Amino acid sequence: MKTLLQILRFPAGADPKYRTAHHIWLAAALTGLGCCAGMLSLLFAATAYVKLPGKAMLLSYLHSPLILFLNLLPPVLLIWLFYFLSRRAWVGFLGSFLPTVGVAVVNYFKIRLRSDPLLAADLRLAAEAGGIVGNYALDLTWLVWFALGCFAAGLLFSVFLLPNGLRGWKTRAFGAGSCLALLAVAFVSLFLNPQIYQKTANNDLINPWSDVEVFVSKGCVYPFLYSFRDMFPTPPQGYDRQAAAALLEQYPDSDIPEDKQVSVLGIMLEAFCDLTDFPALAEQEAVARVYAPWHALEEQSVSGNLLTNIFAGGTVDSEWAFLTGYSRHDEFRKDTDSYVWYLKNQGYQTFGSHPGYGWFYNRQNVNQYLGFDQYWFTENHYSNLVDPTSAIYNSDHILAAELLAQLKERSADGPCFSFSVSYQNHGPYEWTYTAGEAYLTPAATGFGEETCHVWNNYLKGVADTIDAMTELTRGLEALEEPVVLVLFGDHKPWGGNGNSAYADLGADFDISTLEGFYDYYSTPYLIWGNSAAKRVLGNDLMGEGGDFSPCFLMTEVFDQCGWQGPGFMELSRQVRAATPLVHSQGLFLQNGGIVNALPQEQTELLQSFLSAQYYRETEVDPTPG
Repeated sequence: MKTLLQILRFPAGADPKYRTAHHIWLAAALTGLGCCAGMLSLLFAATAYVKLPGKAMLLSYLHSPLILFLNLLPPVLLIWLFYFLSRRAWVGFLGSFLPTVGVAVVNYFKIRLRSDPLLAADLRLAAEAGGIVGNYALDLTWLVWFALGCFAAGLLFSVFLLPNGLRGWKTRAFGAGSCLALLAVAFVSLFLNPQIYQKTANNDLINPWSDVEVFVSKGCVYPFLYSFRDMFPTPPQGYDRQAAAALLEQYPDSDIPEDKQVSVLGIMLEAFCDLTDFPALAEQEAVARVYAPWHALEEQSVSGNLLTNIFAGGTVDSEWAFLTGYSRHDEFRKDTDSYVWYLKNQGYQTFGSHPGYGWFYNRQNVNQYLGFDQYWFTENHYSNLVDPTSAIYNSDHILAAELLAQLKERSADGPCFSFSVSYQNHGPYEWTYTAGEAYLTPAATGFGEETCHVWNNYLKGVADTIDAMTELTRGLEALEEPVVLVLFGDHKPWGGNGNSAYADLGADFDISTLEGFYDYYSTPYLIWGNSAAKRVLGNDLMGEGGDFSPCFLMTEVFDQCGWQGPGFMELSRQVRAATPLVHSQGLFLQNGGIVNALPQEQTELLQSFLSAQYYRETEVDPTPG
């Protein structure tokens, strides 16, 4: 027993021959305690999302050395850092266990309560988090009690079975400095590295489109540290907070006149584009028949093209640009100024629908941050009407019927702003066979068989979408409530691997040219009003609306309604007049051509616009009072 004590505690007067064994024991015990804290965080991560198999997820971590290493390294370095700083093993244990398991526990409950992982950006919202948690009843599961037991056992172990250790301040200073250096280097080169993040893909048990499931698949500590990449929004070049505030003060908000209040019903159509824009398909009679009702609707509307930032995916870029007016945006993690908030503060009811899961793009939380009072998803409405798998193929008629019924019910209480995102026609499309009508055949078109299959399956869904939207306009026309309908596509559809189905059409994807840019990025939009809306607004809502970026679409809606709108919108009008295209790749539309630079005066205007939208996104509290 005395020998064991000399090895474990190495008290004063102990035999020096036990020093080496003592150091080995100390090193192994401290490292082991750090690993235990890391493993406990992985256990919390694996069981956080109830839709995923916890045991299988935990085993997937153990089978991935890189994921295991990235989640265990921080607590191991922390325990050594605090040990060197304090010369107390129990302090080292607290310095490692509390932050590691603390992050894991908060992430565990945040996912369970809101299906939203803990990100570094949430650290800026600690005060708001207290109010949010107060609305929930926390379920103290067996895992929480197990963690408390581990904490007590680890603390007792480090107090009674681990020595105080090193006395020389130089050795301790060197050790602490080394730990800090390793933490700093690892943070920059490992934890913030997007290439390493891609290498930790662990998708066998998850849906890779779900942000929360991707987060869980990588553990907890590691993806949390990786999220520091997005913790602080990146301001535009030359941003000055006071100058941006002063600029917006020049443009005060204007109220919507009571005698011009109309309800606005917006629907973003999944992967919707007009294939007759491609001459090779415009010549096909069957394709022309599909789009004939859409073209007829355009003739009754204000219409044009959206010049999007995205192709075949990234749908929320167009969605959020429409709702906020921002040409670029960071992660929405709090209440964020938007056109939705403006309409809500004008007395409009704000609600919408998406016949898919709320966790997709984290819409269940983001829509609240942008000002929506109510939003229907699969989880809280559409599951009784259509399952998400079927919704990809057949849900637009259901969506249109639900929106019309909801608008009829809600409009009795005042004007409404409804915005929905369809799910039908989500790619990819089957390329090995034609599931429905054969609009195109290789013999009649000269296209490859795969190309015909892709476009046939896409056109089948689009035909149904157009029928649903025209049916919706008939329902809206029958209402006494004045309603303006806004329809637009979010991006061009997927067209085969390597865009092979587009290649057969002769599409030119050289975005330095106007034709190539439109082939790649343009989608249609239209602004239609029922007879009641036309009478209230004194506008027939017909004609050419122009082509522009999605961030200018709401501005066009307000202009057609004769509304001045929020002050930021006036700045938006000025930028649109200078360049209707503000593209994520630094491209602009000038004199009928695509350019990558603007004249000095217009560059300064654009920088003011970017600064104003950044200030509006990060500094303005849109909530009343």
